[in-house]
Amino acid sequence: MPISFDAAAKQFHLCNGNFSYIIKILENLSIGQVYAGAALRPGKDYSLLDPLPFSGFSNNDRAITRFEYPAYGNGDFRRPAFAVRFVDGSTVIEPCYESHRIYAGKPEIPGLPATYTEKDDEADNPAETLELELRDAASGLRVILFYTIFAQYNCLARHARFSNRGNKKITLENAMSLSLDLPDSRWNLITLTGSWAREFDIGDAPLRTGFQGIQSSRGVSSAQTNPALILRRPAATENEGEALGLSLIYSGSFIADVEVDQLDIARLRTGINPDSFSWELADGASFDTPEAVLAWSDSGLNGLSRQFHGLYRKHLAQGAWRDAERPVLLNNWEGTYFNFTEKKIVEMAAAAHDLGAELFVLDDGWFGKRDDDHSSLGDWFPYGKKLPDGVAGLAKKVTALGIKFGLWIEPEMVNPDSDLFRAHPDWAIHVPGRPRTEQRNQYVLDMGRPEIVDYLFDVLSPIFKDAPISYIKWDMNRFITEPYSVTLPPERQGEFFHRYVLGVYDLYARLTKAFPEILFESCSSGGARFDPGLMGFAPQAWLSDDTDAVERLHIQEGASLIYPLSSMGAHVSAIPNHQTGRLTPLPFRGMVSFFGCLGYELDPTKFSAEEQDTVKKQISFYKAHRPTFQYGNFYRLLSPLPGRSVTAGHSITNGRYAAWMAVSQDGKEAIVGVYKILSNPNQRPFRLKLEGLERDADYQVGVWEDGGFSEADKKFNCGDRGGDALMQAGLLLECNGPHGSAKRDFFSELFLLRKK
Repeated sequence: MPISFDAAAKQFHLCNGNFSYIIKILENLSIGQVYAGAALRPGKDYSLLDPLPFSGFSNNDRAITRFEYPAYGNGDFRRPAFAVRFVDGSTVIEPCYESHRIYAGKPEIPGLPATYTEKDDEADNPAETLELELRDAASGLRVILFYTIFAQYNCLARHARFSNRGNKKITLENAMSLSLDLPDSRWNLITLTGSWAREFDIGDAPLRTGFQGIQSSRGVSSAQTNPALILRRPAATENEGEALGLSLIYSGSFIADVEVDQLDIARLRTGINPDSFSWELADGASFDTPEAVLAWSDSGLNGLSRQFHGLYRKHLAQGAWRDAERPVLLNNWEGTYFNFTEKKIVEMAAAAHDLGAELFVLDDGWFGKRDDDHSSLGDWFPYGKKLPDGVAGLAKKVTALGIKFGLWIEPEMVNPDSDLFRAHPDWAIHVPGRPRTEQRNQYVLDMGRPEIVDYLFDVLSPIFKDAPISYIKWDMNRFITEPYSVTLPPERQGEFFHRYVLGVYDLYARLTKAFPEILFESCSSGGARFDPGLMGFAPQAWLSDDTDAVERLHIQEGASLIYPLSSMGAHVSAIPNHQTGRLTPLPFRGMVSFFGCLGYELDPTKFSAEEQDTVKKQISFYKAHRPTFQYGNFYRLLSPLPGRSVTAGHSITNGRYAAWMAVSQDGKEAIVGVYKILSNPNQRPFRLKLEGLERDADYQVGVWEDGGFSEADKKFNCGDRGGDALMQAGLLLECNGPHGSAKRDFFSELFLLRKK
């Protein structure tokens, strides 16, 4: 059994053979944290691992005890996992162990996306769940802590449920999804931060005494901060050493932080941002926090990423597209922006089909009277001037070419200049008597109101039903200001942000259930809502509006710390690049986009004959190796970030190179992408060690002949090679010598390995 309970030791041991998580019932009947790390043998009493086995609980004891889900106001002066306010204004609470249940499988969380098992006795991917019920005797509040451990992944899914079983209202003012007290702070903290078009910057710094972390108060997870934290031991690298990862399955305002106290205990937390949250619990009411996933690895950051990748691919994404190969698409946005006609779109779709693309996506500008971003958001009916036969007519013309059809929507938004706003101005978020903030010439609809969600479902469903639509790109292009709902009483305005997210999830759930054949891709000005919460509905997401290939090396590398390649929309765009103005060769752009869900963001009718030939070869190659690129095990071999030695391991490259690798699930194929970002004179040769191969197996090493390659790299690396030699000695690169033909800026090549 993965979960066991030792009644004598009052100890719960969650273990899957690789990873152990141990907690215990303390003497005051609260829950204490004992251990999280490499698997320990079941059936043992591990009480001695607790560094503070106090005989009693004075306030001083509480201040230094490692609690599992600490409350506010009872002597633990660190940041709590939860806090409440009672009708008399008091905040002190003492939840004590009441009971527990251990069972196979995993329960759903009402209204929220979460990891899952397909059946409780799932043979291939079993999981077990522990429910710990705590009760505060004075108030009747019950706190149920949920823990699910997965057999195949070193991952623990956690969330909490609060139920008011008293006879007075209780206000929940803080409700973390997870809290974990680690016995020491000898870790480096990795965060993913950034901005629009610069998502997923990797921050890496040692923990220090005090508070550090990230948060969003924007109403979405945001491009500025992604809801994840990673702790790595200072000596840990991509492939060696211990690392812990924390990922929140949520799409709204959040917090993820670490507090290091005077005894060097590090408290790790994540959940809904408490600065903009409160929730009223009437008698009999319950509240569930979003789910958080804790992952552990003793094989470095690559090992940690593979835990998240596997879990999210198989136990978070769902539906027909969970395991399906994602289509190669062409989106018209950067090719035309708003300036298109039906004739132009059909011409682009025909050209895309001739190149080998499988899906054509019509982006913004197809509805209302939409010629720019100043009007018509909310008016979800075809723009007759552009689409005289409507969406259905256009879609039928496109699909008749032998290519599928997709459509862009932004249902959560409304322009002031729209029929919807003129009919329902109160539907847009605002504070009565105060001016509304316009951003991008638009307001945000109050998705916490069921009548708005009902309206959007009713207006979008006929469009999806009447036209042969295979794909929906769901955008969300601004943050939330003036957070207030005219339908909530004053004392419940703290529920606004969470109710908004629940409304978004409700609309996603209804549309994906009604149209299970459609592939939904989430988007929010690029990666402003690229989070696990939306992966539960849309298994693919637009990673960034920045389509520059050099920038994408950084962005895709950062995202890969948590998210699988199958979730990343990665497109080739025209040059000069529309975000950076950079000129990069078409082969370089294609080979970067291979490591994700390949697409094109341009006008294919403007290609030269040479460009057409190049793109045809790119798409053909990608299709032939698509399972490896989308669902293979991914390895970061060489970082494009200057000075990031934990990833690179090659100071000689100094951010001038990047290298990625994907190994097919069956281990029979591996693909290595090598990218020279900037050339430099007299570059010394260096070795690139590979990962994920079988040491005792032999491999046939070749290059992608149609993609461009170095003759020297081919000469010194191709042929029969042993897995052990490829991982210990690696590929030998830059063998031209000081007087050889130098690789220029933005040079790329792919090595193909076939297991013999």
